[in-house]
Amino acid sequence: MVTLAEYLNNPCGTLSIPYWKAKNITIPPDMKILHDRDFSSYILSKYTDEKYFRLYHNLKVIPEIATDAFEITTATQKDIKTIVQIINDSYTYISVSAELIESYTKTPVYNKDLWVMVKEKTTGNFVGCGLADYDAEAKELILEWIQVLPEYRGKKIGQLIVTELLCRMKDIADFATVSGKIDNETNPEALYRKCGFFGDDVWHILHKNK
Repeated sequence: MVTLAEYLNNPCGTLSIPYWKAKNITIPPDMKILHDRDFSSYILSKYTDEKYFRLYHNLKVIPEIATDAFEITTATQKDIKTIVQIINDSYTYISVSAELIESYTKTPVYNKDLWVMVKEKTTGNFVGCGLADYDAEAKELILEWIQVLPEYRGKKIGQLIVTELLCRMKDIADFATVSGKIDNETNPEALYRKCGFFGDDVWHILHKNK
């Protein structure tokens, strides 16, 4: 396990996941996690590879995203059912439960101000959501779920969610991180880069072939 100082020196290049998570998990024996600098294609004879980007934001320059059609609201635990519906309707290959989302509120990095939803003003419908964590020990803002319903994409709603979360923590956190699957049909990496995230760290999550 790396030290906090080592992590803070290079968060995205030192660990594939946030520091607080790394302290609390054990990697299964049939899994390997390698940074791209340590990866070699020879390993693919025994493992299946899933690649993830990990990006960094210094919270110094946050783009301003303006829209008259949508507004941000702070979510509460009463909104969990709606959040689950938005997440599940945003994917064709992921399904989450209310129990899973509610479990996030029990973690030491839960911050009620970092759960947000986007409402369409004309209809009152919720069309997107964002869930983020704050690790006070590392002073790290961690973006977790950023979702926009498919029929509302292309309207800068994702950027609205991300920049809202960054703005809420710019005077509290020292930096922000986000990660995501590289082979994702929605191309979330492009969204985060538009919002000021940067870096070129790639991590390989390797599962041993059965």
